[in-house]
Amino acid sequence: MEGSTINIEKKQFQTDLIDWFHAEKRDLPWRRTADPYQIWISEIMLQQTRVDTVIPYYKRFVEKFPTLHDLADADEEILLKQWEGLGYYSRVRNLQAGVREVAENYGGKVPASRKEISALKGVGPYTAGAVLSIAYGLPEHAVDGNVMRVLSRILLIDEDIAKPKTRKIFEEAVTGLISHEDPSAFNQGLMELGALICTPTSPKCLLCPVREHCSAFHEGRQHELPVKTKAKNTKAVNYAMVAIRNGESFLMEKRSSKGLLANMWQFPMLEFPVGIDGAEIEELLSEQFKGTIVKAEKITSFKHVFSHLTWNVDGFIAEGVNLEIPDNMKWVDSAEMELLPIAGPVQKMKTALKSRGDV
Repeated sequence: MEGSTINIEKKQFQTDLIDWFHAEKRDLPWRRTADPYQIWISEIMLQQTRVDTVIPYYKRFVEKFPTLHDLADADEEILLKQWEGLGYYSRVRNLQAGVREVAENYGGKVPASRKEISALKGVGPYTAGAVLSIAYGLPEHAVDGNVMRVLSRILLIDEDIAKPKTRKIFEEAVTGLISHEDPSAFNQGLMELGALICTPTSPKCLLCPVREHCSAFHEGRQHELPVKTKAKNTKAVNYAMVAIRNGESFLMEKRSSKGLLANMWQFPMLEFPVGIDGAEIEELLSEQFKGTIVKAEKITSFKHVFSHLTWNVDGFIAEGVNLEIPDNMKWVDSAEMELLPIAGPVQKMKTALKSRGDV
């Protein structure tokens, strides 16, 4: 890798990349601010999520929580509702925890050193480097999958980017290459190049502003890189999700404060082997709630894929009377349901209910 870095005309590489970025960059809302708090929000949202999806969420979120103190003071249920549909909800809980640390320990000013910002909850090496370089103009590396793909081709690095230890190689490469005059445009240029030109399967080499510096292009190996081993197959779990109705209200359950979809609301769920039917639903839930569950009817089936897990869900509607419900459940009407933060799988169930006119 060192040989490849030496072989690059570093100054010309910086110029070609930065000039292209300034000329061709997409007009994105978080590029219209130098506020480290707002840039931090955008970087957290962009983890695991496409730019087009993030834009409306980012605008609404910044409008709802315009300052760091607004977010620090926010009620968690309102916070989760603002994030609803983006998934990976631990991101926003960690963001709020980190923001609270800044409010309490740094007088509301996001720290401008890698050591301090990296100590905040939810801030990894990439987010730290992105905020420091974009908001503060510091020559700090910000290495994500896009950047590793771009540099694996430019520098002909054939280490497996799926291995955590490989990131160090790319962080050192960026540190050696980054522009000290315009680190913000340099880092964003690498990210933009990976998003628009140096794409995973069909890199647009003829449009690339740094093609002349690219070792993989010169050797015809751009389609071989980056080296990335495939993740193991995800586990699949089968659930029955049951919308239990009593008059105009439905029974909703708040998930645990730890783990997957923590503190989000859902219709009661049962894990089952395969092919549960309405009669079994009625029997199991009548016993669970020490009451009467009747008229259980299957109304939908869907799959919801998480990064490490797949839910196969059969959705039912049923009637419930004289139920003993625990503290983490409550009856809500349609208007109240709209205010609760609910995750993707429950949204799919809600859509099925709406299509039938049940909510």
